[in-house]
Amino acid sequence: MKAETHPDYHMIKVQMTDGTVFETRSTWGKEGDTLQLDIDPKVHPAWTGNTGRVLDQGGQVARFNKRFGGLSLGNRK
Repeated sequence: MKAETHPDYHMIKVQMTDGTVFETRSTWGKEGDTLQLDIDPKVHPAWTGNTGRVLDQGGQVARFNKRFGGLSLGNRK
């Protein structure tokens, strides 16, 4: 294995948005630094898999059809 090709892993603290702290190994920062998260992975859909339902709650499709519904994209002669 070549020397100096792998990143330096060290222990850091990760502070969740609810204030809980845990230690993990990382290449981020320096030994003993604290990484403060802006998004909580315990409840954020990117980590939990809860995608929710995509609905047209704002009526965007209806507004689009109202404005542009009469347009024809067919062949022009």
